[in-house]
Amino acid sequence: MITPPQAPEIPGAKHLHSGKVRDLYELESGDLLMVASDRMSAFDWILDTPIPDKGKVLTAMSLWWFEQLDVPNHIVSTDVPAEVAGRAVVCEKLAMYPVECVARGYLSGSGLLDYNATGAVCGIPLPSGLVEGSRLETPIFTPATKAEIGEHDENVSYDAVVQTVGADVAEALRRSTLDVYTRARAMAEERGIILADTKFEFGARADGTIVLADEVLTPDSSRFWPADQWEPGKQQPSYDKQIVRDWLQFESGWDRASGEAPPRLSDEVIERTRSAYINAYEQLTGRKF
Repeated sequence: MITPPQAPEIPGAKHLHSGKVRDLYELESGDLLMVASDRMSAFDWILDTPIPDKGKVLTAMSLWWFEQLDVPNHIVSTDVPAEVAGRAVVCEKLAMYPVECVARGYLSGSGLLDYNATGAVCGIPLPSGLVEGSRLETPIFTPATKAEIGEHDENVSYDAVVQTVGADVAEALRRSTLDVYTRARAMAEERGIILADTKFEFGARADGTIVLADEVLTPDSSRFWPADQWEPGKQQPSYDKQIVRDWLQFESGWDRASGEAPPRLSDEVIERTRSAYINAYEQLTGRKF
């Protein structure tokens, strides 16, 4: 299913938009209510099978990271309607930049595909001989377009970002992305987790302040690998939705190129994915879910 299911009605909140995972509402105060659902997306499809507690994990993990990171963020309050308690935040209304700000410290996913085809990622040349899971000597900024639901984000060059938002903003986005990623990666490594890559979204306040928004450093927006099992040259075990991607690609019998919707996830994959998300939260934060 490419179109998200109808968002629930929430008293005092006007539904504005539904994405692959989140539903966005406007409150009477003028602030926004961002609700994380249990929907799972993969390969530009919204799957029919939700992952129980996923929205709560994403919300709790984002809030923990916002607490750790000394950067302006969009959180106004966690005082939300009872219907969405634990899976929603009240946040600022920002002018969002139309760029997926991706940082990579390891080679995997679309970055590996680009590298295998061109020897570079987003126009950034990399050393020869890298393989799945290779650690990059220096993290790189590899932006992508923000695609509509059902369409695929496409990696773009830094020059394309400059053309979209201007040189000053592009440099600020690159600098902020790499700074936050570098600090978060070090924190994750202290806790036995490799933060291979992640994507951020930023917006601007009326005074021009650039603000970190949306979700941050969750298993939906990042690749988390157990550090003690990292082995370049093979698919890495993960704490993220790679479990779902791998099952769809290699075990389910689904043909990604067929144009047909993916099958329902098996109970075993649902439980493994739920456990992986919770394990990532507990290991990173030291808190019990």
